Amino acid sequence: MLQSFEFKDRKVILRVDFNVPIKNGIIQDETRIVKTLPTIQYLIQQGARLIILSHLGRPLKELLPDGSINYSKFSLQAVASKLAELLNCKVYFAKDCGDEDTQLKLQSLAAGEILLCENTRFYKQEEKGDSEWAKKLAAFADFYINDAFGAAHREHCSTATIARFFDKDHKAFGFLMQQEVENGLKVLQNPNRPLTAIIGGAKVSDKIELISSLMDFCDAILIGGGMAYTFLQAMGYHIGNSLCETDKLDLAKTLLDKAAVKKIQFLLPEDSVSGQHFANDTNIQISTDQNIPEGFMGLDIGPKTIVTYTQHILNSKTIIWNGPMGVFEMENFSTGTKQIAEAVSRATQQGAFSLIGGGDSVAAINKYHLQDQVSFVSTGGGAMLEMLEGKQLPGVQAILN
Repeated sequence: MLQSFEFKDRKVILRVDFNVPIKNGIIQDETRIVKTLPTIQYLIQQGARLIILSHLGRPLKELLPDGSINYSKFSLQAVASKLAELLNCKVYFAKDCGDEDTQLKLQSLAAGEILLCENTRFYKQEEKGDSEWAKKLAAFADFYINDAFGAAHREHCSTATIARFFDKDHKAFGFLMQQEVENGLKVLQNPNRPLTAIIGGAKVSDKIELISSLMDFCDAILIGGGMAYTFLQAMGYHIGNSLCETDKLDLAKTLLDKAAVKKIQFLLPEDSVSGQHFANDTNIQISTDQNIPEGFMGLDIGPKTIVTYTQHILNSKTIIWNGPMGVFEMENFSTGTKQIAEAVSRATQQGAFSLIGGGDSVAAINKYHLQDQVSFVSTGGGAMLEMLEGKQLPGVQAILN
């Protein structure tokens, strides 16, 4: 536990997830920075000499035309400025990560001060989990704290390898990471029942392992989004021009069969809001059943489905939500996602535990200003998905072991 360590005047490496959207030097969404502020504030209040590491984007995968790294696009400089603004204190910025500028600025870093190092992913050693680079970084500090749950599923240098150079008395989870792990375990270990999972998004292929794993411990699974139409086609319904992974039809049938064997309620849309084109101002039809008219595509769950899904949600004691019910970015196809978000909020007020499992679900819950009316909103889309799939997360295991 973080609170059991003595940090005064000790150097502490804090790995965070500052992988925030930046456009023209302006941070578009500062949620990930804000979420880790309690850990940062605690450490500087305890008098730590704080060295913060983070990645931003995938700079080695998005090189400039001449093959060089786009340093301006992927620099954490803007994050350093935003962090200083949010904390109302000076944040020093190193133009590298562990090299000359880091070492120079560390020499004058006093107790309670912060040094943010440049993007870890400017170094090819990071994604390789290079032990020599991890050892070099570890040598700068007395403690290692991981608060980057969003990157916990990566076997990377600064998220996992580095932790192995610290013993159990010198490494821990940050407050955010601790919350993420505890809330994930809350639905995986002895949850209150009935337990309902709401799974949306475009593709079945993105959620195969999740759906399959959920069937081992859920009572009901409600499917929405584009992936619903692959299941509906597999069942023999006409889906018009709706999104369909034709190479996943057999897999969809297998999942449907598994649900039947396990006696899990596996609900698919009873009706849909369909558009002639993928556009907000297209011609719209609401189907009366699971079939989509020729020339139309399903872009949201329909009113009958909303009523059925809402009833299931309100009768649940534990709720997992991952993925929107439709193209909620378009106003005419946002009703399903909004109504489901409101149902999850109402169920939570009635005493249910609700976990919003990252990704577009978080964007939706924020869009409708319901983030304070659910139990927990995960900052780690991929990491939370893998945790719910029953996988061990390298960033978590490296702290625990």
